[in-house]
Amino acid sequence: MSRNNVFPLILDKLILNEITKPFAAGILIFTMIFVSADLLFQAARLMIERGISFWVVSRLFFYRLPEVIGLTLPMSALLAALLGFSKLSANSELIAVKSMGIPFRRILRPVIISAVLVSIVTFMWTEFLTPYTSLAANNLMQYEILKNQARLVKGKVFLREENNGRLRRVFYVDRLNIRDAVLEGIVVQEFGDDGRLVMISSAPSGLWQDGQWWIDDGQTFEIDRNGNVRLLLQFERQKLALSLSPRDLERSTRNPMDMSARELWLYIKHAGMMEMTNVASLLVTFHYKISIPWASLVLAILGAALGGRTRARSGSGASFGLSVVIVFAYYLLMSLCRALGETGNMPPFISAWLPNIMFFLVSLYFVKKAN
Repeated sequence: MSRNNVFPLILDKLILNEITKPFAAGILIFTMIFVSADLLFQAARLMIERGISFWVVSRLFFYRLPEVIGLTLPMSALLAALLGFSKLSANSELIAVKSMGIPFRRILRPVIISAVLVSIVTFMWTEFLTPYTSLAANNLMQYEILKNQARLVKGKVFLREENNGRLRRVFYVDRLNIRDAVLEGIVVQEFGDDGRLVMISSAPSGLWQDGQWWIDDGQTFEIDRNGNVRLLLQFERQKLALSLSPRDLERSTRNPMDMSARELWLYIKHAGMMEMTNVASLLVTFHYKISIPWASLVLAILGAALGGRTRARSGSGASFGLSVVIVFAYYLLMSLCRALGETGNMPPFISAWLPNIMFFLVSLYFVKKAN
């Protein structure tokens, strides 16, 4: 292998060594900040005010922890790149590398590759672990800590009905009024033995009466194997194949945030096709489940570009402070876009991806300056 090929590999190894430790430290630091600001305060309040045992509070703490770690991964990617490249810049190592004719975009390669891996891990983490731990935490809070004190109203809830491991029905309720035993915005998806969606029913409202759920003024559609939709019947009143009482239903249903992106998309695809319910807010949630993990890549590039400036010699404290400011600006923009998306003032896809797009453009500007 020639010298010209060996040096870039040595450079990649050097950069990876400089960003690995700050990344691990960032996860620890940001997790401790979130834990101290929220989880520990909540745990102490539950133990003091409600007399909840340490065992129950500890379970709640560990159920909430994966959700917190999922939020800290993009922040840690930013901090790692910012600290690592600030150190390389302060030691004039970046100047030496550039003087050899290696462009800054080539220097960024190990950062981009590692940030892509972090984004993938973050997505897998939030897709396969966080939904279940968040659901467990919500159930623990509601039924062991609050002693089954049901909420009066619950919005956008899902319920899956399975038989012998096969999905049979998916119930969606836009609004569940537990006190008055009323459902609003009901959609029921029914699946055949082969897992194919075969029928969808919808109704604007339903009522718990005489131990049964009854839905009014609805429609039932049939879906053939080619995906063609046909109106099967319209009804004034129909019994809903759901035997759960309002409180049991409240306990059994899931919030969209507690669902994986795949589960949410399967519902949105069918419900949106039928135009039975407004899926805009659900689409916003779905796209955010995809876009937030990729903030690791965008923020890592921005951190490297800012840290690689020759004047970035202020030390790790200033780099940490700058990373906090950038993260705050990112999540502020994300919250604003999400609110606009959920209220219908911005398309769901744009709402979810605009923060990443804007920060990526800023990153490209600083990369060009660093070049």
